[in-house]
Amino acid sequence: MTTPIELVVLDMAGTTVVDDGVVEQAFQRAAERTGVAARLPWDDALGYVRKTMGQSKLDVFLHLAAGDAVAARQATAAFEAAYAEIVAEDGVAEIPGAADAIQGLKDAGLTVALTTGFAPVTRQAILDGLGWGGLIDLALSPVDAGRGRPAPDLVLTALLRTGASAVQAVAVAGDTVSDVESGRRAGAGFVAGVLTGAHDRAALSGAGAHAVLSDVTALRGALAQRELLPAAVASV
Repeated sequence: MTTPIELVVLDMAGTTVVDDGVVEQAFQRAAERTGVAARLPWDDALGYVRKTMGQSKLDVFLHLAAGDAVAARQATAAFEAAYAEIVAEDGVAEIPGAADAIQGLKDAGLTVALTTGFAPVTRQAILDGLGWGGLIDLALSPVDAGRGRPAPDLVLTALLRTGASAVQAVAVAGDTVSDVESGRRAGAGFVAGVLTGAHDRAALSGAGAHAVLSDVTALRGALAQRELLPAAVASV
């Protein structure tokens, strides 16, 4: 017997929020200001940032800084400041249809949480820029959960905070391998990759996604197709 979904955990940048290279731009500014990536060839450092999209930025910088925690914290602060600068300069935009998709999930009786590898200050700047304060039920950063992705902590913290009845009642969607791995490690009942961000279909499927969707607007339909929506909604 399938467990109906109660909670949907969605990634932010690349899944519900347009990235357009902003993470890479912010990384470049942070690297220039702190020298955190100086020990590596630039292409290698940038390649690592791309590979680890979706993970805690502190963890990423800790690797780039060869384990130097002080340098990693400085670089993370510089990254968050740079990201805020870019948002202030260029604004922030949703993945087309994302807000309506989130509202559609809520209309189906589901709770919606957003998760990110960004610090709370950056997360809040994005939400404020989008005007999503009243749209979502919860937003979490690694500092709120313990570990960032690909660990299961963000998903499990969302479950605990919202009171979902079981991990099988949680659906997860994101654009990176780390998003998918986090959902699978948490034991989520449905884990989807989306093709609007960092990683392609092969990578998302290889990470164990139950489905790979064109974008977040296809999620409610995918849940309905698998008879994972609450019975009251599915019968309408």
